[in-house]
Amino acid sequence: MDIEILSTVGSKSYGKCHIPASTTVGDLRYIIHKQYAKTPAPERQSLRLEPRGKALKETDTLETLNIGQSNKIYIKDLGPQIGWKTVFLAEYAGPLFVYLIFYARPAIIYGEAADKPMSLTVHIAAACYTVHYAKRILETIFVHRFSHATMPIRNLFKNCSYYWGFTAYVSYHVNHPLYTSPCVLQVWGFLAAFAICELGNFSIHIALRNLRPPGTKVRRIPVPDDNPFTKLFNLVSCPNYTYEIGSWLAFSLMTQCLPALLFAIAGAYQMTIWALGKHRNYKKEFKDYPKCRRAIFPFLV
Repeated sequence: MDIEILSTVGSKSYGKCHIPASTTVGDLRYIIHKQYAKTPAPERQSLRLEPRGKALKETDTLETLNIGQSNKIYIKDLGPQIGWKTVFLAEYAGPLFVYLIFYARPAIIYGEAADKPMSLTVHIAAACYTVHYAKRILETIFVHRFSHATMPIRNLFKNCSYYWGFTAYVSYHVNHPLYTSPCVLQVWGFLAAFAICELGNFSIHIALRNLRPPGTKVRRIPVPDDNPFTKLFNLVSCPNYTYEIGSWLAFSLMTQCLPALLFAIAGAYQMTIWALGKHRNYKKEFKDYPKCRRAIFPFLV
């Protein structure tokens, strides 16, 4: 199959390649760059059928793309890239250090009031924050299997600003010398809810990891396993997001902290967008996908 390779900018032509119809989009990126050194590096390429069309899936083959008589592939340069794992580690390690700085109550931030005694709730909140982000770091290193090796480097600054900034906002208020703890029943009740949601989130990540054999990009319909926390797969496509939102709502109510609630709401909004996208992709990819499932909130969304 002869395919013309063009840039999405000005439809500049790099030339033509003779490529087997069975070649996948993922392999095509490397073939193009090997033949035309002036094209962006493979990890920077987003291949499309139209200059403003959608990016093609890595696993699609040329024969399934229905390229038509034009036999044209367009390359969009995604710009400088950075590893997904690197971004995740940076955005999760930051909150650990930022939160603990405020937890230490430096006088430069809180002044003379920094020496006031802390309530038990403040210590519990610090432990919860530490456990959550330590769990995320360990999952990034040992659990997650990424379908893409890299992402645009601009995401590093965007993601870190979000996580680090919100952490500073939340921790400043929870660790403030004038912070007033809610009643003991409220603290311990929502601490239990936080722990349950964290366990649920971890369980879902393990289940998702087991769906994809190492070194592959296999996609399967996620289903519950023997772990009772995974039963939420019967109701939603992305229970990891459901548990994540539950964790931060529980933390907000445990600390009775408005900034923490704002963080939970912002996260819920973004995760809902991601979940709806994944839910649509599941239904499009798997014809037998369970119709009773919602995207993220059981029976609702």
